[in-house]
Amino acid sequence: MSGLHMDDVAKHNTPDDFWLVIDGEVWDMSKFLKVHPGGKGIVLPYAGKDATETFFSLHKANVLDKYRPKLSKGRIAGSESKYSQKQAPPQADMPSLEYKSEVPFAEPAWIRGGGWRSPYHNDTHRAFRDSLRALLHTHIVPTMAEDEESGSHPTKETYQAMGLGGLLSSRIGVSCMPVVAEIPEIKLPSGLSPKQFDFFHEQIAHEEMGALGYPGVIDGLGAGFCIGLPPMLHFSTPALRDKVVPEILKGEKRICLAISEPSAGSDVAGIQTYCTKSKDGSHYIVNGVKKWITNGVFADYFVTACQGPGKGMSLMLIERSEGVGAKPIKTSYSPAAGTALVTYDDVMVPVANLLGKENEGFKCVMANFNHERWFICAQCIAGCRLIVKDCMTWGSQRKVFGKPLMNQPVIRNKLARMVGVVESSYSWLESITHQMNQMSYKEQNARLGGPIALLKLQVTRSATMVSDEACQIFGGRAITKTGMGGNVERFQRTFKFGSILGGSEEIMADLGIRQAMRDMPAHARL
Repeated sequence: MSGLHMDDVAKHNTPDDFWLVIDGEVWDMSKFLKVHPGGKGIVLPYAGKDATETFFSLHKANVLDKYRPKLSKGRIAGSESKYSQKQAPPQADMPSLEYKSEVPFAEPAWIRGGGWRSPYHNDTHRAFRDSLRALLHTHIVPTMAEDEESGSHPTKETYQAMGLGGLLSSRIGVSCMPVVAEIPEIKLPSGLSPKQFDFFHEQIAHEEMGALGYPGVIDGLGAGFCIGLPPMLHFSTPALRDKVVPEILKGEKRICLAISEPSAGSDVAGIQTYCTKSKDGSHYIVNGVKKWITNGVFADYFVTACQGPGKGMSLMLIERSEGVGAKPIKTSYSPAAGTALVTYDDVMVPVANLLGKENEGFKCVMANFNHERWFICAQCIAGCRLIVKDCMTWGSQRKVFGKPLMNQPVIRNKLARMVGVVESSYSWLESITHQMNQMSYKEQNARLGGPIALLKLQVTRSATMVSDEACQIFGGRAITKTGMGGNVERFQRTFKFGSILGGSEEIMADLGIRQAMRDMPAHARL
């Protein structure tokens, strides 16, 4: 129906014939009233009336999208939606304004518009981000809430969509672009050329993943891949790289990094998994156990660090085969991440699968950490932004003591603290990403290890504060899995992953200052 009026709605005011209005849209609640999750008592006072304000104090706007096909009767004549901002993907070649959040600080400044400028981003970055967000809304967003709850692992079809759509390649970044240029099936978002791709494009890819708000699903979609594939690009033989890397970038196979063990986390040198050589010297024989291996449950390949075969550590690619086991580990977030306990029992690994030099794998492991920590920062800051967005929105629509929550100075103070740490962390991230664009891989390893470690410390400490303040703003909803505070609940349950994975905060602090002291001039005096 169209052209309805409030007088029409008012006529339907009994439990058996029950209409109400939400955001200018008329809803027939007659049958739904009996199965309303909150009971009918809270709804009855709005029979034949406008329930917009009460609805948005209790529900997210996407609840309307769920029930619209069955319950909507049409709109009040001349009305326009003011609150139901469904963010549909942009039309082909036409970025849409509603696709960007207009909530203050919900997007980085360079996306917001309104006169904001960036010294780092250009039109290729804006088009790339819009195209990538459309890809995510097509292939990931529709099922991510259900997948997070059920713990379903990403399907191979999803991985292949991410592969051929260029998302997987974008999350590995500049180092894989020469390979991408040789794989015509892979099309980067917005049609970007591999030669145009820079570290800011990769940063955008990690940010868009982090902004999805479902941590288990996010990590299931390639956290292990992001840290498992770079060693293949930098340290494998050309023959091994040409065989394995393309099938992983296309989403046909999946890979993870297996370093941490029950007895060795940040102390990488303390790992106990070991390898010996077969009598004919053609294979390594690997035994040991790895723990907290993201994507390990469903990975086809494991980039594995082990002691030996001589004095030192070796890094090698191990294919899922006889003797390799992977058991799920229950963690604070969804099993969708595929976190695993990985076991190796007399696993035969061809010597051709060695990455780097024999007994010098520790250098390879350390070199890989910079990229891992940097992408954790990008993803974590995006997650923080999502929480800031929800808190800003909740503060505006929630009423307490007859006034919007935002009218309380204590709430504005909390938001100011949250925004301050997020924006400052993001500025530091942009600065480091700019340096990555200017430096060679060797220079990055020499100069950026310390700054990236300190950035990670800053970001995870910021996440700690953002989570704490958000919980206070949302109250009981922050510890309720569903509803208005769902994003906050998932964040407060999982933000510590970033504080631990890739090196603990304590290690990051020490590493950052120790590396800075290398440049401390001996003559410096107060």
